[in-house]
Amino acid sequence: MSENLAFVNETLGAQSHPGMTRIPGDAFRMGSEDFYPEEKPVHEVRVDGFWMDSREVTNHQFAEFVNATGYQTLAERPLNPADFPGAPPENLVPGSMLFQKSKGPVDLRNYVNWWAWVPGTSWKNPLGPFSSLEGLEQHPVVHVAYEDAEAYAHWAGKELPTEAEWEFAARGGLDEKKFTWGDEPLPNGKPMANSWQGEFPWQNLLLDGYEGTSPVGSFPPNGYGLYDMAGNVWEWTSDWFVARLADEVVHGCCGPAVNPRILSPDKSYDPAQSQFRIPRKVVKGGSHLCAPNYCLRYRPAARQPQMVDTSMNHIGFRCIARGVETG
Repeated sequence: MSENLAFVNETLGAQSHPGMTRIPGDAFRMGSEDFYPEEKPVHEVRVDGFWMDSREVTNHQFAEFVNATGYQTLAERPLNPADFPGAPPENLVPGSMLFQKSKGPVDLRNYVNWWAWVPGTSWKNPLGPFSSLEGLEQHPVVHVAYEDAEAYAHWAGKELPTEAEWEFAARGGLDEKKFTWGDEPLPNGKPMANSWQGEFPWQNLLLDGYEGTSPVGSFPPNGYGLYDMAGNVWEWTSDWFVARLADEVVHGCCGPAVNPRILSPDKSYDPAQSQFRIPRKVVKGGSHLCAPNYCLRYRPAARQPQMVDTSMNHIGFRCIARGVETG
């Protein structure tokens, strides 16, 4: 392709994908050997080019979708008792999972010490039933389950990224670096993402200036011009969770996996909660609740399973678009 034609395609692509950034296709080293078991082993992957939202989907954008379609999120619908055997009846009402800061150190092995199911909590009432979106219009939408994110993406003419696409984009051209900005957690003492500083879940030193979510784009972008690819909120991907991704996508003699996808939910169920047959998708990027003493996951390689029917106040999403001009 000539340089002139490439420039024309790039310009037309930007016009047809407002608010998005072009991510060039390439190979990269996916995963990490240095942190959590589910990130191992490092393996080579290649992805084709695509466009990605420069920022996480905001409350304002999600409200436009709801106003246009009348869509009701999963957190706003009553629960089916058959899906939650043994759950107290008072919990089988519309609501979502809400973080509650503890008063002091707690057992970090038990998430009920800081998470609670709160009826009346939803994307419109993100901090509980009596809260609102006032002042939060440019914050990332939260309390969206997987099907909610997928519904928005379909309405917007976009898709949710695969795990490989998301991680490649998050690295911003810095292959095998720990963070989206390099290897130092606080370069020159400066927070580069909205995360938790201090002892989770009771002491947040607020070195980054935020107790909860921050307006999208509050921190410097990565090398591809993408904001908040670390911290702020976890982001849904379209891949089902498997414990060892490389085992599913690497095929010995054939070079790097190309555009790998995990399309089957069969291995995604939580073996520790066999009573719940709810499949799990991969979420990426960490959140404002990630702290070094508990969850050092505001990194490109970090990955976590999330039940598709569960919404929380630290999970959001962004979309991608694929097309001939993404090359």
